[in-house]
Amino acid sequence: MQRVRSAFNNLVNRERYSRFPLQPGRDREEHVEVKLSDTLDDTSEANGQPADSSPSYQPPWPVHTRRNVCYLALSTLLIFLVGYLVGFVSHHKPQQPISCPTMGASQSPSSVTMGASQSSVTPDTVLPHTVVPPDTVVPDTVVTPDTVVTPVTVVTPVTVVPPDTAVPPEPSLDWSDITRLLSEKLSPQAMTKALSYEDTQLADTIFQLFQQQQMAPWTNIHYVQLPTQDSAKPNRVLFGSGKTEVSEHPKGYLAYSPTGHVQVGSPPGTTDSYRTLLLVFYGFRVIMWLTLAWCWRGFRLCWCHPDPQDYRYNNDTPLYGHVHLGSGDPYTPGFPSFNHTQFPPTQSSGLPSIPAQTITAKMAATILRGIGGPQVEAGSSFIGGLSGVTYRLGGNVNATVEVNNVQASRELHNVFGVIKGYTDPDRYVVVGAQRDSWGRGYARSTVGTAVMLELARAVAQMVEKDGFVPRRSIVFASWSAGEYGNVGATEWLEGYLSSLDQKAFTYISLDGVVMGSGSFIASASPLLHTLIERAMKQVLSPSVFHTEKENWLRPMALEDPAYPFLTFSGIPSLSFHIVNKGVEAYPYYGTNLDNKDHLEYITGYQTTELAVNATKLAGQMVLRLVHDHILPLDISQYDIARNSGILSDVSGTWLNLAQSSFWRAATDLATDVSNTDLQNRPACRTLNDRIMAVERCFLSPYVAPQVTPFRHLLVGRGTHTLAALLEISDMAKLRVQLALATWTLQSCANSIAGQIWEVDNQI
Repeated sequence: MQRVRSAFNNLVNRERYSRFPLQPGRDREEHVEVKLSDTLDDTSEANGQPADSSPSYQPPWPVHTRRNVCYLALSTLLIFLVGYLVGFVSHHKPQQPISCPTMGASQSPSSVTMGASQSSVTPDTVLPHTVVPPDTVVPDTVVTPDTVVTPVTVVTPVTVVPPDTAVPPEPSLDWSDITRLLSEKLSPQAMTKALSYEDTQLADTIFQLFQQQQMAPWTNIHYVQLPTQDSAKPNRVLFGSGKTEVSEHPKGYLAYSPTGHVQVGSPPGTTDSYRTLLLVFYGFRVIMWLTLAWCWRGFRLCWCHPDPQDYRYNNDTPLYGHVHLGSGDPYTPGFPSFNHTQFPPTQSSGLPSIPAQTITAKMAATILRGIGGPQVEAGSSFIGGLSGVTYRLGGNVNATVEVNNVQASRELHNVFGVIKGYTDPDRYVVVGAQRDSWGRGYARSTVGTAVMLELARAVAQMVEKDGFVPRRSIVFASWSAGEYGNVGATEWLEGYLSSLDQKAFTYISLDGVVMGSGSFIASASPLLHTLIERAMKQVLSPSVFHTEKENWLRPMALEDPAYPFLTFSGIPSLSFHIVNKGVEAYPYYGTNLDNKDHLEYITGYQTTELAVNATKLAGQMVLRLVHDHILPLDISQYDIARNSGILSDVSGTWLNLAQSSFWRAATDLATDVSNTDLQNRPACRTLNDRIMAVERCFLSPYVAPQVTPFRHLLVGRGTHTLAALLEISDMAKLRVQLALATWTLQSCANSIAGQIWEVDNQI
C-alpha cells in the first residue's frame, strides 16, 4: 500500500497530503495518530528506511502545476486568435453599398479591357444580388435618366465567390442583337479608310491598330530564303539564231525556279522530238503543277506566258509567280524556319528540276510565228488566244533561257491581335489575310487586310461598349510572304502545330474576298458548309445566294490560302470570294495591273460596298463560332463514301466497317449534344473537344510531314489518301495503304466517341 500511495503521490504532482494511520498502542488500545508526510517519507520506506524516523528538512522539488498548463494553453489559443484576426482584417474586402446612378445615352454600362487576363466593371454597372468578384463582366442593365433609384435591401441568400476565382459572365445579348450590332459597326466610310492602308510599313500600322483596340498584339518572326531577281545579272530569254534571233530580259520571274543557262534545239521532225526540248505554256494559274509534271516527263525548260483568253493584259505586261508545288518555305519542309536553328540540307519534294521563266505575250507571239512544224488541229486545247498566230508543234529552232535568280535572306513578321473569350479563352478561331503582293496587290491583299481590320474593330467595340461577351477567343492574323506560297502562315503552323491542333477550331481566310460582283464561291472543310449557308442567307441577296451547294462550293486547291490549315494542321478552314458571274478567277493576279482602278472597273465601282458585305459575311461566321454553346461544326456533311470510291480486286470490308463506326460515333455525338444541358459548362467543353477532334484525326499518322505535309485522309495529297487507293496498281502496296487508311478512319471514330469505354470497334 505504501508503494501505491507513493505512485499516486507522484501522479498528482508530489503534493503534500495528510495521512491517518491506525496503529495499536502498547497497551493494546487503538488511537489515532495524525502525521504529516511528504513524498520523502514514502520514498524512504520504499528504500528500507523506517517511516517513523525523524524527518530531516529538504527543499521542495521544482514542479509544474496544473495552473501553469492552463496558462500555456490559454497563451497558445490567444496567439492563434490574434493571428486569425490579423489575417481576416488583411484579406477581407467589405461589401460596398450598391448605388445606381443615372446614365445618359452615351454612357456605357460596362467597360471591358481586351487582351488582358481580367476585365473590369465600372461603378456605373448594375450588379445582381450575387456578390461577384471585381474582375467579372456583368451583363448590361439600361437605366434611363428618369429612373428613380431607391436603396434595396437584399434578404436572399448571398453566394460569396472568392476574389481569386474567375467566374465567366453569361452572355447578355441574343443572336439578333449581335447581328444588328455588327451591321451598325460596319460602314462604307470606315471601310474606305481601311482600304487606304498601303504603306511599306504595313506590319507596324497593323500592330498599332491592334494596340489601339487593346487587342494585346504580338509578332511572330521567321527567317527564310526568298528568291528575287539579280539586278546586276537579269534573266534572259533567246529564241532563234543569227538575224532571226529574238531576245528579251523579262521583268517578271518565277520564284523557286532552278538557276542556270539552258540551251535547247531540235531538228525538223516529229512532235515528240520537239516536246522533249521546249514547252511554251499558255495559262498561269497552274504553272507550278505543269512545271513539275513536265520535268518528270523529260522537258528541259519551261516558258510561261499569259493567254489573252484568260488574261486581258497588255502585250508587254510582266508576269510573276512561283513554281513550288507545296506550301511554306521549301528549304525547311515540315519544320519552322526560326532563327538560330541548324537545319539539315534538305528541300521540298515539290521543287522542279528544270528552269522556268515567264515571258510577255509579245515575246510568245514572236516565238510561235518562228517555230514552224505541223499545225495544231482545230479544237485542240493547245490553241490559245493570241491573234495573228498559227499554233504549231515542232520545227527547227534554237532556244535559250538564262535564270539568274538569287536567294535573299528575309525576316518575316506575322502580326497578331486577340479578343479573348470569357468561358473558354484557350479555344479560338483564327481570321487571317496576307498583306504582301506582287505589285500593288489591291484585290490580292489590300481588300482582305482592310476587311480583317474592320472586323477586328467592330467586334472590339461590341465587346467594349455594347456588352457582347464571346465565349471563345478570336485571333486576327496578318501574314507575310503569302505570294511565295503561304510562307508566313505555313511557318507559323509548323512552329506551333502541337498546340494549334488542340486549340484552334476554325481558320477563315480573307485573301481575295472581292474579285467581282454578282456571284459567290467558297472552298471549305465539310464541317463548315452549314455555317456558310446560314451566313449567306443572312447577308447576301437572293440574286447572289444559291441554295444548291454545287453552285457555290468549290474543292479546296493547293494554292488556296486555307489549304495548309486544313490538310497540314487538321483545322477546319474556309475561304470565300465575291466574283463576277461566270468568271471565278481574277485576271490581274500576279501582275502590276492589280490596282484599285481595275478592281473598281470589274466590280462596277462597288468595291467598298462589296467589301462591307464580305466583312458582314465573315463576321456572321466568326461571331457564331464564338457565341454558341456548342461549336457549329456539322459532322454530317462529311461524305466519306464519296471520297473512297469503289475498290476492285481487293476487299473493302475493313474500310466499310470503319466508315460505319465513324457514322455511329457521329450519330452518338449528335445525340449527346441534344441531351446535354447547355448551361453545364464542363459538359459543353467536353462535347466541343470531341467535335474539334474530327478534322485533326483525319491526319494520317503514318506519313512524315517533311515528305508528305498534306496528311489529310480525304482532301490531302499523297498515296495515303482514300482517293489515291483507286490509282494504286501494285496489290501489295494497295493492301498496306488500305490497312493504314482504314485504321486512320477507325481512330477518328474512336476519338469522336469520347471515352475509351464508349469506343465502337468492330475491326
